[in-house]
Amino acid sequence: MSSVLSSTAGCEAATVADPAKAVEAYLTQYVAERALPTNLREAVRYALLGGGKRLRPTLAIRSCEAVGGDGTAAMAPAAAIELIHCFSLVHDDLPAMDDDDLRRGRPTLHRHTNDAMAILAGDAMMGLAFELITSRLGHTELAARITHELATATNDMIAGQVYDTLGGVDPAAEPIEKLQTIHRHKTGALICCCGRMGAICGGADDEQLNAITQYAEAVGLMFQIVDDLLDVTQTTEQLGKAANKDADHGKLTYPGLLGVERSREEVARLQGHAHQVLTPLGDHADKLHELCDYLAVRQK
Repeated sequence: MSSVLSSTAGCEAATVADPAKAVEAYLTQYVAERALPTNLREAVRYALLGGGKRLRPTLAIRSCEAVGGDGTAAMAPAAAIELIHCFSLVHDDLPAMDDDDLRRGRPTLHRHTNDAMAILAGDAMMGLAFELITSRLGHTELAARITHELATATNDMIAGQVYDTLGGVDPAAEPIEKLQTIHRHKTGALICCCGRMGAICGGADDEQLNAITQYAEAVGLMFQIVDDLLDVTQTTEQLGKAANKDADHGKLTYPGLLGVERSREEVARLQGHAHQVLTPLGDHADKLHELCDYLAVRQK
Protein backbone atom coordinates (compact mmCIF):
# COMPACT_ATOMS: atom_id res chain seq x y z
CA MET A 1 0.00 0.00 0.00
CA SER A 2 1.18 3.54 -0.67
CA SER A 3 3.15 5.63 1.79
CA VAL A 4 0.11 7.90 2.11
CA LEU A 5 -1.89 5.02 3.53
CA SER A 6 0.84 3.50 5.65
CA SER A 7 1.61 6.85 7.27
CA THR A 8 -1.93 6.99 8.68
CA ALA A 9 -1.90 3.59 10.36
CA GLY A 10 -1.90 5.17 13.82
CA CYS A 11 -5.03 7.25 13.24
CA GLU A 12 -7.42 6.42 16.08
CA ALA A 13 -11.09 5.77 15.34
CA ALA A 14 -12.05 7.02 18.80
CA THR A 15 -10.69 10.50 18.07
CA VAL A 16 -12.10 10.68 14.56
CA ALA A 17 -15.57 9.59 15.63
CA ASP A 18 -15.95 11.83 18.68
CA PRO A 19 -19.44 13.00 17.57
CA ALA A 20 -20.77 9.41 17.52
CA LYS A 21 -21.79 9.30 21.20
CA ALA A 22 -23.66 12.60 20.96
CA VAL A 23 -25.50 11.38 17.86
CA GLU A 24 -26.46 8.12 19.58
CA ALA A 25 -27.77 9.99 22.62
CA TYR A 26 -29.77 12.29 20.32
CA LEU A 27 -31.26 9.33 18.43
CA THR A 28 -32.01 7.43 21.64
CA GLN A 29 -33.99 10.35 23.00
CA TYR A 30 -35.76 11.02 19.72
CA VAL A 31 -36.97 7.43 19.33
CA ALA A 32 -37.99 7.25 22.99
CA GLU A 33 -40.15 10.37 22.69
CA ARG A 34 -41.96 9.32 19.49
CA ALA A 35 -45.22 7.44 20.13
CA LEU A 36 -44.81 4.02 18.51
CA PRO A 37 -46.01 0.48 19.22
CA THR A 38 -43.64 -1.05 21.74
CA ASN A 39 -42.53 -3.87 19.45
CA LEU A 40 -41.89 -1.44 16.59
CA ARG A 41 -39.88 0.87 18.85
CA GLU A 42 -37.77 -2.06 20.05
CA ALA A 43 -37.14 -3.19 16.48
CA VAL A 44 -36.07 0.33 15.50
CA ARG A 45 -33.80 0.56 18.54
CA TYR A 46 -32.24 -2.81 17.72
CA ALA A 47 -31.40 -1.77 14.17
CA LEU A 48 -30.49 1.84 14.91
CA LEU A 49 -28.57 1.67 18.18
CA GLY A 50 -26.86 -1.72 17.93
CA GLY A 51 -23.37 -0.51 17.03
CA GLY A 52 -21.87 0.86 13.84
CA LYS A 53 -19.20 3.37 12.88
CA ARG A 54 -21.57 6.37 12.67
CA LEU A 55 -19.49 7.55 9.73
CA ARG A 56 -22.31 9.42 8.07
CA PRO A 57 -23.41 11.59 11.00
CA THR A 58 -19.76 12.19 11.90
CA LEU A 59 -19.11 13.39 8.36
CA ALA A 60 -22.11 15.75 8.52
CA ILE A 61 -20.95 17.31 11.79
CA ARG A 62 -17.30 17.59 10.73
CA SER A 63 -18.34 19.16 7.42
CA CYS A 64 -20.34 21.77 9.30
CA GLU A 65 -17.25 22.58 11.37
CA ALA A 66 -15.01 22.59 8.28
CA VAL A 67 -16.88 25.57 6.83
CA GLY A 68 -16.71 27.47 10.13
CA GLY A 69 -20.03 26.38 11.61
CA ASP A 70 -20.94 24.98 15.02
CA GLY A 71 -21.20 21.20 14.67
CA THR A 72 -24.37 21.09 16.79
CA ALA A 73 -26.17 22.93 13.99
CA ALA A 74 -25.89 19.75 11.92
CA MET A 75 -27.11 17.36 14.62
CA ALA A 76 -30.64 16.90 13.23
CA PRO A 77 -29.48 16.09 9.66
CA ALA A 78 -26.70 13.91 11.11
CA ALA A 79 -29.22 11.86 13.09
CA ALA A 80 -31.65 11.77 10.17
CA ILE A 81 -29.12 10.32 7.77
CA GLU A 82 -28.21 7.61 10.26
CA LEU A 83 -31.88 6.65 10.32
CA ILE A 84 -31.85 6.42 6.53
CA HIS A 85 -28.61 4.42 6.53
CA CYS A 86 -29.93 1.93 9.11
CA PHE A 87 -33.23 1.56 7.23
CA SER A 88 -31.23 0.68 4.11
CA LEU A 89 -29.21 -1.96 5.99
CA VAL A 90 -32.33 -3.62 7.38
CA HIS A 91 -33.93 -3.86 3.95
CA ASP A 92 -30.62 -4.84 2.31
CA ASP A 93 -30.36 -7.83 4.66
CA LEU A 94 -33.85 -9.20 3.88
CA PRO A 95 -34.24 -12.60 2.18
CA ALA A 96 -35.52 -10.95 -0.99
CA MET A 97 -32.34 -8.84 -1.17
CA ASP A 98 -28.94 -10.06 0.12
CA ASP A 99 -30.44 -12.58 2.59
CA ASP A 100 -27.93 -11.96 5.38
CA ASP A 101 -28.02 -13.46 8.85
CA LEU A 102 -25.41 -11.25 10.52
CA ARG A 103 -25.01 -7.48 10.87
CA ARG A 104 -22.66 -5.67 13.27
CA GLY A 105 -21.87 -8.98 14.94
CA ARG A 106 -25.52 -9.75 15.78
CA PRO A 107 -28.44 -11.45 14.03
CA THR A 108 -29.96 -9.20 11.38
CA LEU A 109 -33.29 -7.64 12.32
CA HIS A 110 -35.42 -10.05 10.29
CA ARG A 111 -33.68 -12.95 12.07
CA HIS A 112 -34.05 -11.26 15.46
CA THR A 113 -37.76 -10.59 14.84
CA ASN A 114 -39.33 -11.57 11.50
CA ASP A 115 -39.52 -10.35 7.90
CA ALA A 116 -42.67 -8.30 8.41
CA MET A 117 -41.29 -6.39 11.39
CA ALA A 118 -37.99 -5.77 9.61
CA ILE A 119 -39.81 -4.30 6.61
CA LEU A 120 -42.00 -2.10 8.80
CA ALA A 121 -39.13 -0.99 11.05
CA GLY A 122 -37.16 0.01 7.95
CA ASP A 123 -40.17 1.94 6.66
CA ALA A 124 -40.54 3.64 10.03
CA MET A 125 -36.88 4.72 10.15
CA MET A 126 -37.18 6.28 6.71
CA GLY A 127 -40.24 8.26 7.80
CA LEU A 128 -38.70 9.21 11.13
CA ALA A 129 -35.71 10.71 9.33
CA PHE A 130 -37.78 13.28 7.50
CA GLU A 131 -40.04 13.87 10.50
CA LEU A 132 -36.92 14.61 12.56
CA ILE A 133 -35.67 17.23 10.11
CA THR A 134 -38.96 19.08 9.85
CA SER A 135 -39.64 18.94 13.59
CA ARG A 136 -36.16 19.96 14.72
CA LEU A 137 -35.25 22.44 11.97
CA GLY A 138 -38.79 23.79 11.67
CA HIS A 139 -40.67 24.72 8.50
CA THR A 140 -37.92 26.94 7.20
CA GLU A 141 -35.94 27.38 4.02
CA LEU A 142 -33.10 25.44 5.64
CA ALA A 143 -35.40 22.51 6.47
CA ALA A 144 -36.70 22.47 2.90
CA ARG A 145 -33.18 22.47 1.48
CA ILE A 146 -31.98 19.72 3.83
CA THR A 147 -35.08 17.64 3.09
CA HIS A 148 -34.42 17.94 -0.64
CA GLU A 149 -30.78 16.89 -0.22
CA LEU A 150 -31.72 13.86 1.87
CA ALA A 151 -34.67 12.78 -0.28
CA THR A 152 -32.59 12.98 -3.46
CA ALA A 153 -29.73 11.00 -1.92
CA THR A 154 -32.12 8.38 -0.53
CA ASN A 155 -33.66 7.80 -3.94
CA ASP A 156 -30.20 7.65 -5.53
CA MET A 157 -29.19 5.06 -2.94
CA ILE A 158 -32.28 2.99 -3.79
CA ALA A 159 -31.43 3.28 -7.48
CA GLY A 160 -27.95 1.99 -6.63
CA GLN A 161 -29.47 -0.99 -4.86
CA VAL A 162 -31.48 -1.72 -8.00
CA TYR A 163 -28.37 -1.44 -10.17
CA ASP A 164 -26.54 -3.77 -7.82
CA THR A 165 -29.20 -6.46 -7.46
CA LEU A 166 -31.66 -6.13 -10.36
CA GLY A 167 -29.60 -4.55 -13.15
CA GLY A 168 -30.38 -1.49 -15.22
CA VAL A 169 -26.88 -0.11 -15.76
CA ASP A 170 -26.11 0.72 -19.40
CA PRO A 171 -25.15 -2.68 -20.90
CA ALA A 172 -22.73 -0.96 -23.28
CA ALA A 173 -20.70 0.52 -20.41
CA GLU A 174 -17.33 -0.95 -19.48
CA PRO A 175 -17.33 -3.11 -16.33
CA ILE A 176 -15.44 -0.47 -14.33
CA GLU A 177 -17.98 2.18 -15.41
CA LYS A 178 -20.82 -0.09 -14.32
CA LEU A 179 -19.14 -0.63 -10.97
CA GLN A 180 -18.59 3.09 -10.42
CA THR A 181 -22.24 3.78 -11.27
CA ILE A 182 -23.34 1.24 -8.66
CA HIS A 183 -20.98 2.52 -5.98
CA ARG A 184 -21.69 6.22 -6.54
CA HIS A 185 -25.39 5.55 -6.12
CA LYS A 186 -25.60 2.75 -3.57
CA THR A 187 -22.94 4.06 -1.16
CA GLY A 188 -21.65 7.38 -2.45
CA ALA A 189 -24.97 9.23 -2.64
CA LEU A 190 -25.64 9.16 1.11
CA ILE A 191 -22.02 9.90 2.00
CA CYS A 192 -21.94 12.90 -0.33
CA CYS A 193 -25.27 14.05 1.11
CA CYS A 194 -23.77 13.98 4.63
CA GLY A 195 -21.05 16.40 3.65
CA ARG A 196 -23.39 18.70 1.78
CA MET A 197 -26.02 18.82 4.55
CA GLY A 198 -23.38 19.53 7.16
CA ALA A 199 -21.82 22.29 5.07
CA ILE A 200 -25.22 23.85 4.37
CA CYS A 201 -26.06 23.85 8.09
CA GLY A 202 -22.69 25.53 8.69
CA GLY A 203 -23.54 28.38 6.33
CA ALA A 204 -21.17 27.33 3.53
CA ASP A 205 -20.70 29.63 0.55
CA ASP A 206 -20.51 28.18 -2.98
CA GLU A 207 -16.76 27.60 -2.90
CA GLN A 208 -16.90 25.85 0.47
CA LEU A 209 -19.86 23.70 -0.57
CA ASN A 210 -18.04 22.69 -3.76
CA ALA A 211 -14.94 21.70 -1.76
CA ILE A 212 -16.99 19.60 0.66
CA THR A 213 -18.93 17.98 -2.21
CA GLN A 214 -15.73 16.96 -4.02
CA TYR A 215 -14.26 15.64 -0.77
CA ALA A 216 -17.38 13.62 0.06
CA GLU A 217 -17.58 12.18 -3.45
CA ALA A 218 -13.97 10.99 -3.22
CA VAL A 219 -14.39 9.61 0.29
CA GLY A 220 -17.65 7.89 -0.66
CA LEU A 221 -16.05 5.95 -3.50
CA MET A 222 -12.96 5.26 -1.40
CA PHE A 223 -15.14 3.91 1.40
CA GLN A 224 -16.80 1.40 -0.91
CA ILE A 225 -13.51 0.23 -2.45
CA VAL A 226 -12.18 -0.38 1.07
CA ASP A 227 -15.40 -2.29 1.79
CA ASP A 228 -14.76 -4.43 -1.29
CA LEU A 229 -11.20 -5.09 -0.12
CA LEU A 230 -12.28 -6.00 3.39
CA ASP A 231 -14.84 -8.43 1.98
CA VAL A 232 -12.02 -10.50 0.45
CA THR A 233 -9.26 -9.97 3.03
CA GLN A 234 -11.09 -10.21 6.39
CA THR A 235 -13.04 -12.95 8.13
CA THR A 236 -16.69 -12.92 9.12
CA GLU A 237 -15.63 -12.63 12.77
CA GLN A 238 -13.46 -9.58 12.02
CA LEU A 239 -16.14 -7.83 9.96
CA GLY A 240 -19.18 -8.64 12.09
CA LYS A 241 -21.00 -9.61 8.89
CA ALA A 242 -20.61 -12.29 6.24
CA ALA A 243 -17.27 -12.19 4.42
CA ASN A 244 -16.83 -13.00 0.69
CA LYS A 245 -20.48 -12.12 0.25
CA ASP A 246 -20.02 -10.16 -2.97
CA ALA A 247 -18.01 -12.89 -4.68
CA ASP A 248 -20.56 -15.50 -3.60
CA HIS A 249 -23.31 -13.44 -5.24
CA GLY A 250 -21.30 -12.79 -8.39
CA LYS A 251 -21.30 -9.01 -7.88
CA LEU A 252 -18.93 -6.55 -9.52
CA THR A 253 -16.21 -5.41 -7.10
CA TYR A 254 -12.95 -3.49 -7.39
CA PRO A 255 -10.75 -6.44 -6.33
CA GLY A 256 -12.67 -8.65 -8.74
CA LEU A 257 -12.04 -6.29 -11.65
CA LEU A 258 -8.67 -4.74 -10.79
CA GLY A 259 -7.13 -7.08 -8.25
CA VAL A 260 -6.26 -6.28 -4.65
CA GLU A 261 -3.12 -4.23 -5.27
CA ARG A 262 -4.61 -1.96 -7.95
CA SER A 263 -7.68 -1.48 -5.75
CA ARG A 264 -5.41 -0.32 -2.94
CA GLU A 265 -3.72 2.08 -5.35
CA GLU A 266 -7.11 3.53 -6.23
CA VAL A 267 -7.85 4.00 -2.52
CA ALA A 268 -4.58 5.93 -2.19
CA ARG A 269 -5.40 8.08 -5.24
CA LEU A 270 -8.83 8.99 -3.88
CA GLN A 271 -7.38 9.66 -0.44
CA GLY A 272 -4.88 12.12 -1.92
CA HIS A 273 -7.59 13.81 -3.99
CA ALA A 274 -9.83 14.19 -0.93
CA HIS A 275 -7.03 15.93 0.94
CA GLN A 276 -6.27 18.21 -1.99
CA VAL A 277 -9.80 19.52 -2.51
CA LEU A 278 -10.02 20.58 1.15
CA THR A 279 -7.19 23.11 0.71
CA PRO A 280 -9.51 26.16 0.45
CA LEU A 281 -10.97 25.35 3.89
CA GLY A 282 -7.66 25.63 5.75
CA ASP A 283 -7.31 24.46 9.35
CA HIS A 284 -11.09 24.21 9.84
CA ALA A 285 -10.98 20.99 7.79
CA ASP A 286 -8.40 19.21 9.99
CA LYS A 287 -10.99 16.73 11.30
CA LEU A 288 -12.07 15.89 7.75
CA HIS A 289 -8.45 15.13 6.87
CA GLU A 290 -8.27 12.82 9.88
CA LEU A 291 -11.55 11.14 8.95
CA CYS A 292 -10.32 10.53 5.41
CA ASP A 293 -7.11 8.91 6.66
CA TYR A 294 -8.95 6.70 9.12
CA LEU A 295 -11.40 5.48 6.46
CA ALA A 296 -8.54 4.62 4.11
CA VAL A 297 -7.02 2.15 6.59
CA ARG A 298 -10.05 0.92 8.55
CA GLN A 299 -10.21 -2.81 9.25
CA LYS A 300 -13.97 -3.30 9.53
